[in-house]
Formats: sequence, C-alpha cells, structure tokens
Amino acid sequence: MSVAIKTESEIAKMRVAGRLTSEVLDYIAPFVRAGVTTNELDKLCHDLIVNVQKGIPAPLNYAPGGHNPYPKSICTSINHQICHGVPSDKILKNGDIVNLDITVIKDGYHGDSSRMFMIGEPSIQAKRLCEVTYQSLWRAIRVVKPGAYLGDIGHAIQGYVEPLGYSVVREFCGHGIGHRFHEEPQVLHYGRPKTGLRLEAGMIFTIEPMINAGKAAIKHLNDGWTVVTKDRSLSAQYEHTILVTSTGFEVLTVSDDTPSPP
Repeated sequence: MSVAIKTESEIAKMRVAGRLTSEVLDYIAPFVRAGVTTNELDKLCHDLIVNVQKGIPAPLNYAPGGHNPYPKSICTSINHQICHGVPSDKILKNGDIVNLDITVIKDGYHGDSSRMFMIGEPSIQAKRLCEVTYQSLWRAIRVVKPGAYLGDIGHAIQGYVEPLGYSVVREFCGHGIGHRFHEEPQVLHYGRPKTGLRLEAGMIFTIEPMINAGKAAIKHLNDGWTVVTKDRSLSAQYEHTILVTSTGFEVLTVSDDTPSPP
C-alpha cells in the first residue's frame, strides 16, 4: 500500500479546499427544510462552488470503474439511504433526516465532508442515531496521531456504536484524499486495535462512518449509485477530512458554522 505523505504546500492547498467544502455546508443549511427538493439543494450548492468559490464540484460526472458518470454536484441521502443518494425532485418533509455530502476541488486538491440535517421534528430514534453517529466520528478522530493504527480508528467507531444496538456499514469506508478524490489508504469504520497501517504525520484521509439503526446489510438501487439499508432502517453519516500532524490531528473541513465537537 503506497500512502502519500503530503508536503507543506499540498497541506496548505488541502486546508483551502477543506474550508471551502465546509462553507458550502454552512451556506446550504438554512435551505434544508420541509418543502425543498434535493435538486434545488444541488443547484444552490453547484452555483456557490462554481460561481462564487471558483471551484469544481468533484461528484459531477465522477465515474469510477464500472459506474455511469454521477449526474449531480452533491450527494443527498434521505432516511434509509446510506450514501450516494442522487438529487431529484423528491421533496423533503417534516421528520426526514438527510445527509449532504460535499466535495470541492480547488487548485487541483479535494476537500470532502458531510453532515446530517434534520427536517422539522424527527423521531427520537432518528435524533439519537444522528447523535451517536456524530459521537462515533469524533471518537475516531481523537485517536488519530503518529504511531496509531487504522484499526484503532475502526475500533473506536465499532466499539462505541455496536453496544448501543447500531450497526456499521462494511462496504464503504473513508479514504486517502488529495490531488485525487480517492487515494490510499482505505479507512474502515470497524476493526481491531493496533492492526493495519501505522499512521504518519502528513497523511490525509477522510473518516466517514455510516451507521444504521437496524442491520448492516445494504442494497444498491437501480440508478447505479444510491445505496440503502436492506431492512429500510434509518442510516446516518458524518464526515471530515483529517490531517495527521506531528502531535495528533487537524480537521481540515472546518469553517465558521462547523458543528462543535461533542
């Protein structure tokens, strides 16, 4: 496994891309409410990234091996949709939870982050799922430092959510990121301590746990992108882009209205 150690120049560019990504999530937050369509949210984000930030929405026309090009600029995953939900004319309604996943390319480097949004008054179960998922992200972030292992990250998530009755999606994971959208290493959200790659200063990767209220099994929809829970239970996800520093970690996807760590 060849994992890039980023230079100071690359890290500086990643900080910019990360901040812009987070600012898109800040900007769109007031618009995520009952009565709006996910297509409308996509257009608002696209216009901000392209016309104001002078960046590129990385998902648009992204086509990894075997996939048709992704047709939109953001991912919008609602309720039992786990990830890669494609914006459409579907209207958000009271009680929904939705993940918005944003990736901005600026000066050739990527920032990648996602947040959960609650529409109106979701159920206690939905609120709790989002809370636990956010907690699991930060439990994982806080183990990041030189000399720690990728398995420590996965264990921090799995060891927290499973005793609470939730399940961890296994088929999707965090990833290295930089000049390319997806680089090595793969960052699993389950695992055993002190296993896997040993972390070094200068590595940059995402941590993005996908946590289901029911079982972990998934299903792919016919659009070729959207992934849902097989049992139709709710799913939640949060994501940050993380730099391993000489003393610990730095979250690169931060801006004025980034949710505070728990």
